[in-house]
Amino acid sequence: MSRTPDPFLPLPSGRWPVRADLPVLGQQNDITYYASHAASVLNDTRMTGMAYWSVNPYTGCAFGCAYCYARYAHRYVMERAVTARSLPDDSAAAITAIPPWLAFERHIVVKRNAPDALARALRQGGPRHLALLKGEMILIGTATDPYQPAERRYRVTRGILEVLAEHPGLHIGIITKSPLITRDADLLARIARRSEISVHVSLITTDRALARRLEPRAPTPASRLRAIARLRDAGVEAGINIMPVLPGITDDPAMLDALVREAAQAGASRIGVCALRLQHEARKRYLPFIAQEFPHLAPSYAAAYAHHSDVSERYRKGLSRYVKELGRKYGIRVGERAEDPEAEALPAEPTPDPQYAFELTS
Repeated sequence: MSRTPDPFLPLPSGRWPVRADLPVLGQQNDITYYASHAASVLNDTRMTGMAYWSVNPYTGCAFGCAYCYARYAHRYVMERAVTARSLPDDSAAAITAIPPWLAFERHIVVKRNAPDALARALRQGGPRHLALLKGEMILIGTATDPYQPAERRYRVTRGILEVLAEHPGLHIGIITKSPLITRDADLLARIARRSEISVHVSLITTDRALARRLEPRAPTPASRLRAIARLRDAGVEAGINIMPVLPGITDDPAMLDALVREAAQAGASRIGVCALRLQHEARKRYLPFIAQEFPHLAPSYAAAYAHHSDVSERYRKGLSRYVKELGRKYGIRVGERAEDPEAEALPAEPTPDPQYAFELTS
């Protein structure tokens, strides 16, 4: 009896079939997963607007962090799918019934063919492969968490890493909140022997109760610190991203001190830090969240972010200076990469204790 080919497996020729629709792939409580065929997954610096290339195995993220900046990307993907009628009717109705910022964490697109697409993009001697050999970084997880719950089942991120393992001389970074990354410690260690690779574990507080309010579905802070220790034991560079620091909520000096201290105890090799940015889609979720959960801060946030997506320069400089001092105190490099100029000499002048919560409008 003949069978219909699985649309999410390669054809016998090795090519991937092209599908315009987003079939339902699976469900998990109130989260629905859709399969997509990605024409490309490697975004160069012209597309990112930054000094790195990006790879995102999924669109959307089930962790549902209140402050997430990446909700805009999901909105466009789902709007195009609904407009093109490439979703089943019941799925399209479910997506359009909720705000785009909520659809971001409830309707996840799985790029099943991402490893194959990446392998094509990085063919030996091709222009993208040669450009990356010159030292530019590939960052995995800039607009989604590559180790969110979907990865446990679909293993797209692991497939991407298996492709990268075949290409020595690369510079690779991974951003995640999930200890699931330790599942791939063997593969990461293998890549580290031939390329430069670092893991950036996002961690903005060690307070479990506070983290649950801010990141309702994300793994606990303690589990992330354990993941750092396991990766370091496996010989993989791993540090923390204190990103974003939330004014008035996670910027208390004692709280930051405790966070850096515990990261140092876990063996973290570096720290990255930046204050909250609020762009269009993110503020639709975050500002109502502040009004509900931290109403005393709502007026300050409204004033601080009224005209810009960034908080004041004074705040940002004070935060950066203070975290550099914590890095010096606990012996952790501060900066995105080893060669980052931010990782060089720390300021020698004494800095007064910052009162971040009261400087939002400075």
